Amino acid sequence: MRPFLPIILTALCLAGCNGEKQQKPRAVPLVEAGPIARVSFTDTLEAVGTALANEQVVLSAPVTERITALNFADGGFVAKGQVIATLAVGQERAELASAEATALQASQQLQRIQALKARGFATGATLDQQTALANSARANADLARASIGDRVIRAPFAGWVSLRTVSPGAIVTAGTAIATVSDISRIKLDFTIPETRLSLLREGMPIKAVSAAWPDRPFAGMIATIDPVIDPATRAIRVRAILPNPDHALKPGMLLTVSVLASQRQSLAVPELAVVGDGDERFVFVLEDRTAKRVKVDTGIRQNGLVEITGGLKAGQKVVTEGVVKLTDGVTVRLAGDKPGPAKAAG
Repeated sequence: MRPFLPIILTALCLAGCNGEKQQKPRAVPLVEAGPIARVSFTDTLEAVGTALANEQVVLSAPVTERITALNFADGGFVAKGQVIATLAVGQERAELASAEATALQASQQLQRIQALKARGFATGATLDQQTALANSARANADLARASIGDRVIRAPFAGWVSLRTVSPGAIVTAGTAIATVSDISRIKLDFTIPETRLSLLREGMPIKAVSAAWPDRPFAGMIATIDPVIDPATRAIRVRAILPNPDHALKPGMLLTVSVLASQRQSLAVPELAVVGDGDERFVFVLEDRTAKRVKVDTGIRQNGLVEITGGLKAGQKVVTEGVVKLTDGVTVRLAGDKPGPAKAAG
């Protein structure tokens, strides 16, 4: 058997070599590709803001007095100048009547002295004294009228009234809140932006705000004012935007997520799946006559499934958009409609 052993080993080696030669060539990878084009990209600033009423005031009792009437309903609308509440004015009316009577008497006495002075029967000092008394009496009457006016509380502007917390007949002390009037025809939205992003802001820029109460309804507005002072503690600047609120969906005190549309530009863009990461570097595969070339690119922001390309590519170049995981630099690829064939290795 030993003379046949070299022959058997030789046959096995030849069979192995033939097996390697008979391996099927690797299939050419099928990919999708498309030309790179320019797309509109928008830089946005994100923040969280608090909604404020366009105008809001807490109407309080100016003096300690009894409430005689309340002329508003809970959560009701009041017009500008409408009487909200009336305090007791009995004593003040009596004081006004007394002051008016005194003022009338002083005015009549002044007229008599003026007539006597014209005829030479009164001195200038007497006339001056009576003039002062008449003026003092009129001032006392005006003071009594003002005291009565202070006890009639009116709405300074049209708006919606808060829930009532006092009742007619109650005695309130000076400073006690009677009602809160809020003008919510539009909403002031205050939010803060880091000072490092200040260069991106300007008055008149559009914004969008979303509330947890209305998650599917973005509210559009614009920046009205940028605070001229930066908070030294937070290194942020306060910004105020105005949001129209015709249906009163937004309420003062709401928390809203704000998106500021800072700037818009046209840039080259590719789908996110077309970009391959390698450490801190980014690459795409450019198609040149069915050959995929690995090209380093500089990227910007991501938006709506696209990646901004700031360098490395030119408009019109065709890039592989799907199937990049199958590729290496210089490999031959096929597109939909091409006949399958063996892959060609890069030189």
